Amino acid sequence: MADETVTEPEHTPQTPQQAPTPAAPKQPSAAPQAKAPVPKAPVPKPRIPSPAALAKKPAQHKVPLPASIHSQADVTTAESFGRVNEQGTVFVREGEGEREVGQFPGATNEEALSLYAHRFLDLKAKLEVFAARLEATNIKPKEIDDSIKSLGEEVAQPAVVGDIAALQARYEELKKSGEAKKDTLAKAHREAVAKAVAERTAIVEKAEALTASLGDSTNWRSTADKFRSLFDQWQQHQRTSVKIDKADADALWKRFSSARTAFNQARRKWAQNRDNERNETKRLKEEIITEANELKDSTAWGETSRKFNELMDRWKQAGRAGRNEDDALWARFREAADTFFNARQADREQTNSSERENLTKKEELLKKAETLVPVKDAKAAKQARQALAAIQEQWDEIGYVPREDMRRIEGRLDAVDKQIKAVEDAEWKSRDPEADARKSSFEEQLTAQLAELDEQIDAASDPKKKARLESEKATKEQWLNAVK
Repeated sequence: MADETVTEPEHTPQTPQQAPTPAAPKQPSAAPQAKAPVPKAPVPKPRIPSPAALAKKPAQHKVPLPASIHSQADVTTAESFGRVNEQGTVFVREGEGEREVGQFPGATNEEALSLYAHRFLDLKAKLEVFAARLEATNIKPKEIDDSIKSLGEEVAQPAVVGDIAALQARYEELKKSGEAKKDTLAKAHREAVAKAVAERTAIVEKAEALTASLGDSTNWRSTADKFRSLFDQWQQHQRTSVKIDKADADALWKRFSSARTAFNQARRKWAQNRDNERNETKRLKEEIITEANELKDSTAWGETSRKFNELMDRWKQAGRAGRNEDDALWARFREAADTFFNARQADREQTNSSERENLTKKEELLKKAETLVPVKDAKAAKQARQALAAIQEQWDEIGYVPREDMRRIEGRLDAVDKQIKAVEDAEWKSRDPEADARKSSFEEQLTAQLAELDEQIDAASDPKKKARLESEKATKEQWLNAVK
């Protein structure tokens, strides 16, 4: 509906007003291309006529009604609740009586009645707008209260023509709906606050769990990153979630802040202890380097090698002095150790040619020994034992081999001996009166062990480990054959 201050003068019920003075006509423009402003004529002070004079004096012009947004049927229905007397006063029917609602000077009775009917329909539309607004999810309790208060004042004794009883009944209905909506919003708000408290509590509990897990094995950098992430989550939650009660927010922040403070204090203490430990480690390694420099020129190969090994053990036990410090210290220690071990290696290369010749001879004997196995029965084991004894005599006569090869070739010869001995032991046990009682259990154990070895062989990727497992499997197969 258009602004009524433009279409009609303000009025007070039962107070006649003078119609507005018509504006002076515009002067014709001298030039059609440019419109010069026309000075306004002075407006005389309005004179308020008496009600009797106003009633007798016909209107000099008609005030246009605003464009209607309501159907004519609704306007007609609303008009049926009102009337206009001869003086232009508009009345509305309420219950058993009627009430004066105002006047519309300068208009016909039909126009006056239509105006107040439109006002009724406008007020009714306001109620329906509020009803639609109550269905919105973003409406606030204060908006509901303000709307109910404002509409209550408007529908109490409205200056309108229409079914005011129905209008007020609709208002009461919407008032109840508004209260119900407020209850729903309050419940949703409580649930949202509870959810926000739970989410923020989860952040606090993660921080407290991190603090509780601090210890010697803590990765301080990783834990600091986790605390930083939790703090970012806290700030993001504050910005995006519903506002929680100040008491709850303060209590949760106190817990979170305490956990973070405890972590920071523990990390500072750890860093201080680490620096002290690194300084002590550096001192110990400086002592080791000094001793290594004193030993590096020694030619007592065996004794000095043992001492260097002891120095290496002490070096490992000393701990770490920081990456940069450790690298520099290790380079100095390694320089002294290399000086000694390079000299020892040069000396060994001079005297090691005979040992390498011995290694070649023993490897030839190993090939002969390894052809003796596997053995199938006790008779074959006896023959293999005799042949192995002859090989072992030659083995002992050959002499020393290089130290780094000693364990390898001795192990291979021992493996042949063990396979033959397994068959010999099985033969002996077969003659033992108690052997039969244990045979079944022993056979089951061997079968289970062979199955486990098969799994380990399939899983092994290291060739040396796989060869050792296969050798062990061959031995146990010999035992199983002997038991059977």
